[in-house]
Amino acid sequence: MAAPKKRTIALIAHDGKKADMISFVKDNIEFFKTFDLIATSTTGKLVAQAGLKVKRYLSGPLGGDAQITALVATGKCHAVIFMRDPLGMHPHEPDIYSLLRICDVHDVPLATNLSSAQLIIKGLHKNLLVE
Repeated sequence: MAAPKKRTIALIAHDGKKADMISFVKDNIEFFKTFDLIATSTTGKLVAQAGLKVKRYLSGPLGGDAQITALVATGKCHAVIFMRDPLGMHPHEPDIYSLLRICDVHDVPLATNLSSAQLIIKGLHKNLLVE
């Protein structure tokens, strides 16, 4: 019998939150090693430098959010951790709202800050123990 396919987590962070994302990833690196990781371009580069394998998509302003949204919509992404900067201006705001909407439509867990990200990984870890 074939081993079950790894589940996929998307990692996205606005510029003002990239340090928070990398700190979070490093603090939970053993957990993240058990998943396939995808990310927008710069976030993915930083995650890779932290020691994890990650598939990188376009940067957010160039369509990376939209690429990840498509993966959520087609069932190829199982959770999203998106460290948003709610105080910053973002030219790709429609793509961000599209991602949020598609996660809701497809019942995919979405974290937008450190507290909710911690809850998602605790829930995914517990789910892995049960499976």
